[in-house]
Amino acid sequence: MAGEYLAREIGEQPEILAGLLDAERAHAEEIAAALRGRDLAVVVIAARGTSDNAARYAQYLFGAVNRLPVALATPSLFTLYAAPPDLRRALVIGVSQSGESPDILAVLAEGRRQGAPTLAITNVPESPLGEAAEFVLPLHAGVERSVAATKTYTAQLLALAMLGAAFARDDARWRELTGAPRVVEAALTLDGEIAQRAERYRYADRLMTSGRGYCYGTAFELALKLKETSYLLAEPYSPPDFLHGPVAIVDDGFPALLVAPSGAAFDDMLAFARTLHERGAELIAISDRDELLDLAQTPLRLPQPLPEWLSPLAAIVPGQLLALHLARSKGLDPDRPRGLSKVTLTR
Repeated sequence: MAGEYLAREIGEQPEILAGLLDAERAHAEEIAAALRGRDLAVVVIAARGTSDNAARYAQYLFGAVNRLPVALATPSLFTLYAAPPDLRRALVIGVSQSGESPDILAVLAEGRRQGAPTLAITNVPESPLGEAAEFVLPLHAGVERSVAATKTYTAQLLALAMLGAAFARDDARWRELTGAPRVVEAALTLDGEIAQRAERYRYADRLMTSGRGYCYGTAFELALKLKETSYLLAEPYSPPDFLHGPVAIVDDGFPALLVAPSGAAFDDMLAFARTLHERGAELIAISDRDELLDLAQTPLRLPQPLPEWLSPLAAIVPGQLLALHLARSKGLDPDRPRGLSKVTLTR
């Protein structure tokens, strides 16, 4: 069946997350302890594609949990312009599934040359990225055959969350982390419902996605999955950015996918959903809250809640399933998207 690898790897996520927690908790705490004595003023993260969306999550995670400002690296400053910024008081993190992309490697190599601590989060610890970094946090996700990354993405989110808890020395957050695999498993029960609902969007060719706070990066990852599997023109926005101009494109039936779990960002997402609803948008909602789900033509209820700081782990799962089933409904094979390969090397 089309999308066999993608379907299998979406389903593997609870087991992989549980294994990552068991295998790397002590290691994450060791890394945090080693970094705690360093004079760190900022975290700089280099990543591309799906990994870049995990980095967007880290901006909120390390900012809110650890009070560290987070910047996304600009690799062309390192590879094209030979004008890297001063990284001496930065923790430089490279996030990459394969650990092979030259631009991510260049950022870590320069950080290490300047004497900054460097950390690789990768599924292949023996990769060039892993060898270049001072510290390595492996994902233990196993071989990922689907071009569209799923299990490595949630493993990256969890690895970052583990680092945040370890830096904070917060036992309560570790207890919350242990519940994440179970909640992700519960989200997988939406598979049958989403397979049926995906038919509604078989002829869609455009869509916007939106999330705020911890789930801002989720909106980007949802858009990416829909682009690479179903060839939709899917664009991600935060509500404020969309309201500052792009809202003019909304007309009757305009599809908008909102990810809005409970938390500090929910009220803003609900107000945004009401604005879109009033303009006639076709709402697809991923949430655990009736107020928002009741506005949607396609409500996708998260079966179990997670604390907001961990909610992206479960909130992405319905989007992954939607990408899978929408591609199938369009007669496409999401395991073989046109023009893409599993490892992309950029500079």
